[in-house]
Amino acid sequence: MEQSQFQARQVRAKTNEVVDYHKDDTKPGKPLYLLIPGGLIALASLALIISIAYRTWWLEDFAPDSAINLMLLLAPFYIGGVFLFSYGYELYNIPRALRLTAIIVFITLAAVVIVAVLFALAGGLSSGSKSSSSKSRARSSSASASQTSSTSHSPGFGYGGSAIFLGGGGTRVETREVTREVVKEVPKEPMPITCPFCGTSYIPAEHNYICPNCGAPTPKELIEQSQMPKIDQAQT
Repeated sequence: MEQSQFQARQVRAKTNEVVDYHKDDTKPGKPLYLLIPGGLIALASLALIISIAYRTWWLEDFAPDSAINLMLLLAPFYIGGVFLFSYGYELYNIPRALRLTAIIVFITLAAVVIVAVLFALAGGLSSGSKSSSSKSRARSSSASASQTSSTSHSPGFGYGGSAIFLGGGGTRVETREVTREVVKEVPKEPMPITCPFCGTSYIPAEHNYICPNCGAPTPKELIEQSQMPKIDQAQT
């Protein structure tokens, strides 16, 4: 089997070498038939592992025990895909393919662990932020309800036909027009009446309830009218 002339880190030159080897019908094997499927299997398995880690330690909607078991189940597929990729990439050189597989798997494992830890930390910070926000909203709602209750039960003070209500923690001013009719009895001296017989105007009490002109006695209803107090009506 032909030995590769380039190191794995020389990606461009190494890739061109693999393509030329694949196209050369005089050489045994077709490395791209191993490299491409192996790379796809490895990428798909790695994507599933990262997705499970994201759902477990960031979204927290997947049980950690089940997630770890599922990632362990996917690990052989990932390692196998990486080996197929490395075997074709190293032109069927098994020792070099195993070494490249170990390097890729180790780097990937370290990256997955780092990503999982970052997801766990970010998820914990996000949960703490949500909890703090919920507590803050609860305290705000409680304070608002207390303020509303204090406002609705606060005493009112009336002045000049208006009512002003003061509530604890805030002020609510309510103006209400009050119109009422006040009837005042104004005591005055007896009012003069007109004699129904001769038309003379006089105050009955001053003339012994007898008309000073014609001498006719003052009728009872006119006496009551003269003694009725004057009513003064006013609106406030």
